[in-house]
Amino acid sequence: MNPAAIFITRPVMTTLVMIAILIFGVMAYTRLPVSDLPNVDFPTIEVRVSLPGASPETMAAAVANPLEKQFSTIAGLDSMTSVNTVGSTRVTLQFALGRSIDAAALDVQSAMTTAGKDLPDDLPSPPSFRKVNPADMPVLYLAISSDVMRSSDVNEYAENMMAQRISMVPGVAQVSVYGSKKYAVRIQLDPEAMASKGIGVDEAAEAVKRGNVNLPVGTVSGPSREYTVRSSGKLMDAAAYRPLIVAWRNGSPVRLSEIATVSDSVEETRRLNWFSGTPGMVLAVQRQPGANSVEVVDAVKKLLPHFQSQLPASVGLKILYDRSVSIRESVADVKFTLVLTVALVIMVIFLFLRNIPATIIPSLALPMSVVGAFAVMYQLGFSLDNISLMALTLSVGFVVDDAIVMLENIVRHMEMGKSPFAAAMEGSKEISFTIVSMTISLAAVFLPVFFMGGVVGRLFHEFAVTIMTAILISGFVSISLTPMLCNLVLKPHAAQRHGRVYNAIERAFDSLRDGYDASLRFVLKHHAATMIFSLALLGVTVWLFGAIPKGFLPSEDTGQLSVTTEAEEGVSFAVMVERQKRLNDILKNDPDVENFMSVVGGGGPNNTSNNGRLMLSLKPLEERQHSADEVLQRLRAEFAKVPGLRSYLQNPPAIRIGGRASKGQYQFTLQATSTDELFAAATAFEDKLRHLSGIQDVTSDLQIKNPELRIDIDRDKASALGISAYQIETALATSYGNKQISTIYAPNDTYQVVMELAPNYQANPEALSMLYVRSSDGQLVPLDTLITRAVAVGPLSINHQGQSPAVTISFNLRPGTSLGSVVDAIEDLARRELPGSIFTSFQGEAQAFQSSLTGLSVLLAMAVLVIYIVLGILYESFIHPLTILSGLPSAGVGALATLMLFGLDLNIYGFVGIIMLIGIVKKNAIMMIDFALEAQRGQGMAAREAIYEGALVRFRPIMMTTMAALMGTLPIALGIGAGAEARRPLGLCVVGGLMVSQLLTLYFTPVYYIYLDAFQEWLKRRMGGRRPAKTAPATAS
Repeated sequence: MNPAAIFITRPVMTTLVMIAILIFGVMAYTRLPVSDLPNVDFPTIEVRVSLPGASPETMAAAVANPLEKQFSTIAGLDSMTSVNTVGSTRVTLQFALGRSIDAAALDVQSAMTTAGKDLPDDLPSPPSFRKVNPADMPVLYLAISSDVMRSSDVNEYAENMMAQRISMVPGVAQVSVYGSKKYAVRIQLDPEAMASKGIGVDEAAEAVKRGNVNLPVGTVSGPSREYTVRSSGKLMDAAAYRPLIVAWRNGSPVRLSEIATVSDSVEETRRLNWFSGTPGMVLAVQRQPGANSVEVVDAVKKLLPHFQSQLPASVGLKILYDRSVSIRESVADVKFTLVLTVALVIMVIFLFLRNIPATIIPSLALPMSVVGAFAVMYQLGFSLDNISLMALTLSVGFVVDDAIVMLENIVRHMEMGKSPFAAAMEGSKEISFTIVSMTISLAAVFLPVFFMGGVVGRLFHEFAVTIMTAILISGFVSISLTPMLCNLVLKPHAAQRHGRVYNAIERAFDSLRDGYDASLRFVLKHHAATMIFSLALLGVTVWLFGAIPKGFLPSEDTGQLSVTTEAEEGVSFAVMVERQKRLNDILKNDPDVENFMSVVGGGGPNNTSNNGRLMLSLKPLEERQHSADEVLQRLRAEFAKVPGLRSYLQNPPAIRIGGRASKGQYQFTLQATSTDELFAAATAFEDKLRHLSGIQDVTSDLQIKNPELRIDIDRDKASALGISAYQIETALATSYGNKQISTIYAPNDTYQVVMELAPNYQANPEALSMLYVRSSDGQLVPLDTLITRAVAVGPLSINHQGQSPAVTISFNLRPGTSLGSVVDAIEDLARRELPGSIFTSFQGEAQAFQSSLTGLSVLLAMAVLVIYIVLGILYESFIHPLTILSGLPSAGVGALATLMLFGLDLNIYGFVGIIMLIGIVKKNAIMMIDFALEAQRGQGMAAREAIYEGALVRFRPIMMTTMAALMGTLPIALGIGAGAEARRPLGLCVVGGLMVSQLLTLYFTPVYYIYLDAFQEWLKRRMGGRRPAKTAPATAS
């Protein structure tokens, strides 16, 4: 049976089928979304609860614990972490990748409702949650700033004009405003004035509450008309609050303005934001899953002129960071690499064939395979991203292999004097089974990728499907279009005349083949030594695999850096601002920094008062002389010169794994039932980690030395006066807790009315002696007489993992250090130094790396097993698949040695390169062994003679396919273009593996064939002469 016969005899049908593939592929290409990476959705939900003024212990015990108990019962919950700081609790719930985020959200809402009865009654608002995806970073950051306009007015433009309009753009998921300065009326009490008037804090707060009302007052119904009643109970700004009468003293009213400063202010005064040194705020735009990142950014950018026209001249609107720039550059560079690869592969084909029509025929497999793959990608909801385009680029090197093999065999028959039609029919029939074997076995090597879990699996599912599609289409093209064109285009061999250049190249190739002939005879003569050498290579491969440094996801230069700053616990807001400004000055003068956002006051991962944050947008790569990692190291040294401030810099990974925010890229968590033991062990272990080579920026989220003013209530004395502990704590919260006491209902929004002590009194603990609470008989009692106070230290934040206290130590790698070596060193240190009661685990990217080591090793074994099974089925043999796979150790040595030579880790991309080698290298063996098997079965040759003849006959197509694969991977190995540093290990693995295996498998495969054929004959004799029925490949019929 000849599957190509119908295509050779029906050229119109074949042509129309190919045109259809091209049309559907081109249409799909124009509709494919563009992104930097495949859609990787982590079902993550973040729950936030606010209770202004509450201590971290109160938030952990009264808020986090009830919620965590309910959340822990939700099915599919992978991890739960909480961060409790002053007045704030944030619980992050990360679910299994297969869990529906919408279903999980319903369960979270139900759990919050159940926990509500155990939460404090005085929460200003119920817990809220939002669905987040840590892996999906914002695609655009917009900065709005002004030196002269009130920050609350700028905030109105940002939130009510821009954010709402942008959120309506198709493809936009949400718009977050960082550094929001929402309007609020702020009432700052003067305790001395209150004391002189005999007014307590509770009396002032109650007067404001009763003075600002928004109640329904009904309607007036007359005989013929009905009136809606509206009253003037609402107070809308500071000027309206100042005349409020708080109390009457000696027959005269005491107005609010007499005992307090009332101002138009903002909700949060202890937070400052700068955009490149100018006060402002930032809008972060996130896209919907599957949306085209570039189109979303372009659509938002089109709105900017409209926004600018509505803003006052004193307000600036600029782009802080545009992720689409790096996406466009990276995708454009991959496209260029794809075109370059196509050109190199076609050049290789022409070099070997030296005939333009013959070069065009296999080259058509390139556009057919790539364009056809676009149609499948569109149907499966894929995008044009670095992963899918890299798959197509890599496929270029070997999708022509099948067509080359088909063409070469048909040309060989024509050189025997056959007509083009006869050569096409007989040559395609002879080689079709070989092509089917090559195609199916190469595609099958990627099947295990579908069993990969976690983020690695999500990333490379798209890669596997894309490359398998291109391979299968190329196989179809090679047995349909290629033989059909050979019949129509190629001229009979006798009619062709060749020039001197052609003949000179032919003589050079003949000399190369003669040299191979002589060396192959020598190797076959010394087959035992060759076998021993090949087995030694297997040992070298195993040793190299264990010795090479292991990595995970390589860093990329996307033009963005992030910085977390930290001062000592208890630092004042004013001091923190001054220190952060020193960093701002450094960045304004840095030649590689284009823009930056700076936040101080609750800006770090733990949202504590001694944290700050910076986000840096670097100049385009062509406008700076240093890479992002080089800029990072230089800024680290500059920031270290600022006294009293520790800076932790990161080059954000292309995809963030896990929902835990930290100051370093990698995290190691300690847990214990005893907090005292946990805190002591964590402090000691953190200090030892700082002395570990290969890591830097070691820090932790343990903050337990924050200065505290502890208030002890004399309950007996208070009770005797009819004063409750609730009254005392309410007075303290109103004075020091930035407490919302009323709400302003405006037409477009709601605003807070906040009460506190005047700043000069907040800074002095002695002001407590000026505060009063009212007793049961209406008398004012000095608060100082009901309490004792003492200065102590306590936690600034309390963190949980699961429902247990946890301390997370974060760190970054020093340049040139592998993640694998650091993970091993930390685990060894933990085993030696930590007591058995401390439980440890890596989190985030480090945890995913640990899982990937086992998963990828299993994947590698599965890939070999799948290939063996597929080949065994195709050849109906247990033995011959081993012969075909005999070249794998040489490929492994070449790949691993090349990575070590270039000083690179074996990371995820390198693993994929090795898996690809498994599929590519065995192609050479298939071509030799198919010929040898046919020679043995059809011509009665001995095994030694058959494999020797097969090696020589298939030498030309082996060289062509190998060179094509090398040229197809070389541009990736060179690492040219944006984001190429991440793809480079894959290219180096394939190039190094092919170069070594190409040389060695030409000799190893014949030797293994002879040995294993002899072993097969021995088995048959041992079975008592019982011979299974011969099963020849399709070419035998």
